[in-house]
Amino acid sequence: MKIIGGPASQALATRVAREMNIEPTLCEFNRFPDGEIYTRIMEEPMDEVTIIQSTATDSDLMTLLLMIDACEDAQVVNVVIPYMGYARQDKKFKSGEPISARAIARSISADRIFTVNIHKPSILDYFNSDAFDLDASDTIGKYISSLHLNDPLIVAPDAGAMNLAENIANKMDIQYDHLEKTRLSGDTVVIKTKNMDVCGRDIVLVDDMIATGGTMAESIKLLKNQGASNVYLTCVHPVLAKNAVLRLFNAGVRDIIATDTLEKAQSSVSVAPLIASSIKNF
Repeated sequence: MKIIGGPASQALATRVAREMNIEPTLCEFNRFPDGEIYTRIMEEPMDEVTIIQSTATDSDLMTLLLMIDACEDAQVVNVVIPYMGYARQDKKFKSGEPISARAIARSISADRIFTVNIHKPSILDYFNSDAFDLDASDTIGKYISSLHLNDPLIVAPDAGAMNLAENIANKMDIQYDHLEKTRLSGDTVVIKTKNMDVCGRDIVLVDDMIATGGTMAESIKLLKNQGASNVYLTCVHPVLAKNAVLRLFNAGVRDIIATDTLEKAQSSVSVAPLIASSIKNF
């Protein structure tokens, strides 16, 4: 088995290799003068290889495709896409639009494909090979438990994140809730937790991905106004585009806790054990 990390997932690939007691395979990544990507795997592919590369940018996706092609002599090629770009366009919202998730999935050829908390599990059906989505909720739950928070409450910002919030809360054996909008008049809307009182408690806001942080910033402010002691923010995929980090800390977040599906300063939780365990099971 060889573990081959793409440029977007160097640290994560190294951690997965360490979990499996093997050395990660060295690669060379460069660009030609005209901007085209150059990729070279520095060791001959063996019977089985696992390529680990998130595809947050177009260049990341192109690099992944080149790495897969470079491993054509391997008998088994596993591809791990910790964060899959374009996955949010999983259906046609307007006439003439592509299903971007489908287009990306069809471009990736491997024996097995692994994702981590993909936007919609139905996207896995678009791949032309066996595809599996790994759930990082247990890993996140264990980390949050180690923080020894005061009467913690897991909160989803909307109903769409309820499943992740429930999974994390169950791992920690604590309560969970979600925010709900109530319209009082034509121009007055109140947002608050649906069932639980947050006063004096440490709150952990949970979502699968944080992009610009706008919705989360508003949620943090309202929870603080309702008497929450501290508000933490956790997500699987820390996109954190533009000024998201500053916006969230200005809103009063105590800390941002994310996994290393995208390698950011906030990636304090590693999904490497989850990935390594899944690969070993085949």
